Amino acid sequence: MRTAVASAGHSLQLAYLWLHQLVYQRTGGLVGHRLAGSPSLMLRTTGRRSGSPRTAVLIYARDGADYVLVASNDGQDRPPAWFLNVEANPAVGVQVARRRAAGRARVVEQGDASYPRLWKLVNDGNHRRYEGYQRRTTRPIPLVVVTPGGPLV
Repeated sequence: MRTAVASAGHSLQLAYLWLHQLVYQRTGGLVGHRLAGSPSLMLRTTGRRSGSPRTAVLIYARDGADYVLVASNDGQDRPPAWFLNVEANPAVGVQVARRRAAGRARVVEQGDASYPRLWKLVNDGNHRRYEGYQRRTTRPIPLVVVTPGGPLV
């Protein structure tokens, strides 16, 4: 029974995230900037295999002008698809509320000197949820720092 409850909870979470992304996109960012009490952005990547545009809504923290993202995939043992897309092509787009910009992504792994500071920044901004995600997996959860640097699109 416990597995059925966990599975139902996960399904509800996925439905909520899908609906949130739909509203965020359809309103052009007018609605959807906050997700579960934390700020969220739309990250636009290029599919590493398909070459098609992909969009993911993600919680973020600010580090100066940069956006810090967590490739947690809810603590699963595999990274999220958007992370694999960023690894293949770091040219991305970001939309925060109604503001859009081109950007460049860089991966920050746990061994990087800036990782602890950035992890604390984004984890604190997401009510410390990422700690739980890290406990669910043996995969070291990487961060992605997006530096806006292109014209608004």
